[in-house]
Amino acid sequence: MAVPKITIYTDGAARGNPGPGGYGIVLISGQHRKELSQGYKRTTNNRMELLAVITALEALKVARSDVTIYTDSKYVADAVEKGWVFNWVKKRFKGKKNPDLWMRFLEIYKKHRVKFIWVKGHANNPLNERCDELAVEASMEPNLLEDKGYQPE
Repeated sequence: MAVPKITIYTDGAARGNPGPGGYGIVLISGQHRKELSQGYKRTTNNRMELLAVITALEALKVARSDVTIYTDSKYVADAVEKGWVFNWVKKRFKGKKNPDLWMRFLEIYKKHRVKFIWVKGHANNPLNERCDELAVEASMEPNLLEDKGYQPE
């Protein structure tokens, strides 16, 4: 069986930081395309950026997929591609934000072959723009979920 090649675009948004927020995802595999989004009552932009990536990876049905994630989040892309998050683990995330999400990310990340590509946000990339629309729309839904891991400073 051939290894699935998956392309994922993600974006997160918060109206206020913290404030209501959401994420948007576009998953592409061959001819198939799926969009996902969810909104939260009180969260941060970085939490939504990271949760978008986690949710996208958790939605994949075949382990060991080759996954390329396009994100406009330097926070997420650099943390992984530059290896920072692996050092944060060694230091038990001391002084780092969002350890709950980073630990969840690492669990799903190791099940696939993942590469991040940073894209400039709001720069006329149609799929990144679509993710932004999904994230903003999700943040305005009437029945927002509770971001249980959000910790005010």
